[in-house]
Amino acid sequence: MNDGGRDAAALAALAADPRLADLLDRVGRPPPFRRPATLRSLVLVVLEQQLSLDAAAAHLAALEQTLGGPPTPDRLATLDADVARAAGVSRQKHRTLVELGRAVQAGRFDLGGLAGLGDASARAALLDLHGVGPWTADVVLLSMLDRPDVWPVGDRALQVAAHQELGLHDVPGPAELERLAAPWRPHRGAAARLLWHAYLLRRGRTAPVVT
Repeated sequence: MNDGGRDAAALAALAADPRLADLLDRVGRPPPFRRPATLRSLVLVVLEQQLSLDAAAAHLAALEQTLGGPPTPDRLATLDADVARAAGVSRQKHRTLVELGRAVQAGRFDLGGLAGLGDASARAALLDLHGVGPWTADVVLLSMLDRPDVWPVGDRALQVAAHQELGLHDVPGPAELERLAAPWRPHRGAAARLLWHAYLLRRGRTAPVVT
């Protein structure tokens, strides 16, 4: 089954929940929210930590302009703090990017090898990286590795969308969001994309195109 067919099957299964069926009727089928499994995409996810998608994309563009091209292990490993700051990159994220470049150089992290690992092992490999926490690991698994049942409970937009779209009394925290989505296994990734789609539409936006 191709990605489009798998997505359609996942959404059809999720429509067994009346709340998601209603949401799908209201906002339509979500875009794939998928990114290539490249170092550039991983850098972008790091930059998106606690930032809007637009701000992170602007920081990446500024960084690439200064570096003279897309991120490479060598460029990241030698990234100057002042250069990073001028591109809007915080001190903490600068260190994360430098350590990422060094980890790739030293063979301690193999981005391409993640595709051959199970969800838990791939997540553990990501969490071993400096500055990569559960949110970053989950977003990489969902958007770059296309794992169908990843559910990033720490994502604020997902929490807000669940509150706004599913009739919840309050914005759910991670534990409540985990319980909420338990019946949606093994299609929680599609549920996340549907809720993100609704979140962006409410704000007059669409999913960014990442190349």
